[in-house]
Amino acid sequence: MCAATTTIELTARDYKGHVQPDWCAGCGDFGVLNALQRACADLAIPPHEILTVSGIGCSSNFPGYFNSYGMHTLHGRSLAVATGAKMANHELNVIVTGGDGDGYGIGGNHFTHTARRNIDLTYIVMNNQIYGLTTGQASPTSSLDMKTKSTPFGNLERPLNPLTSAIMNGATFVARGFSSDARHLAELMKQAIQHKGFALIDVMSPCVTFNRENTAQFFRQRVSKLEDIDHDVSDWKEACEKAMVWDDTIYIGIFYQDKSNPSLDEAEPVLHKGGPIAHRDLGLSEKQVQKLFKSMM
Repeated sequence: MCAATTTIELTARDYKGHVQPDWCAGCGDFGVLNALQRACADLAIPPHEILTVSGIGCSSNFPGYFNSYGMHTLHGRSLAVATGAKMANHELNVIVTGGDGDGYGIGGNHFTHTARRNIDLTYIVMNNQIYGLTTGQASPTSSLDMKTKSTPFGNLERPLNPLTSAIMNGATFVARGFSSDARHLAELMKQAIQHKGFALIDVMSPCVTFNRENTAQFFRQRVSKLEDIDHDVSDWKEACEKAMVWDDTIYIGIFYQDKSNPSLDEAEPVLHKGGPIAHRDLGLSEKQVQKLFKSMM
């Protein structure tokens, strides 16, 4: 006799956090939150099987607004913390959220090595090309000659290209989305979450308060979906060429995907047997456990 199974239907509302977002009215991050709620509902992932990890910044308040396990960590260190969580429990869906300053500036070293290791994380970067929380300084992705609080005569530094950086450093899923197209962004997120390996989604998420150049209207006039043209996502050279296009046309969609390389948890022999480390027996006596806890208090 077969046991009856119960299918739980989830909606985007099931991922609504207990804290109301305090982003500025019109902030692109609202679209990112909405898209992730849709994506997780479509994939029917129970909230308790998701961990969202963030660093510091406007967008890094995300875990408080999303119903799942969550960690609000140090500036630029979200990927390091997420790596530890994923390796301790590789069955958990770990989603990292943050901004361009947090992820590509302060956290640039972790971004490089997380991509190189192909750790099975979904990294959603809300790229507003400005430091928003600290009220408008130039970030690693600010345009050349852009005038900001820290560059009143124009930005002298060329912007970082996160897509080509991710591809060349070993990321196996690289995409760009637009926060004002939540339906398209949700589809990208679904594919990124299902991908086994390091998945980056760089989201153009306009800051309505401090970046008056790269507005939602600016992007609406320029975005073009890669799926509407003949683009081979398995060709890293073509992916880089498309990622470097930034003028009257700005591509969104999946630039690159490689399903052949194993993720770090798949390659790590320690994780092959016995299930997630977090669920294993510590191998310590109760006395040893209490002694360990006492030393940490």
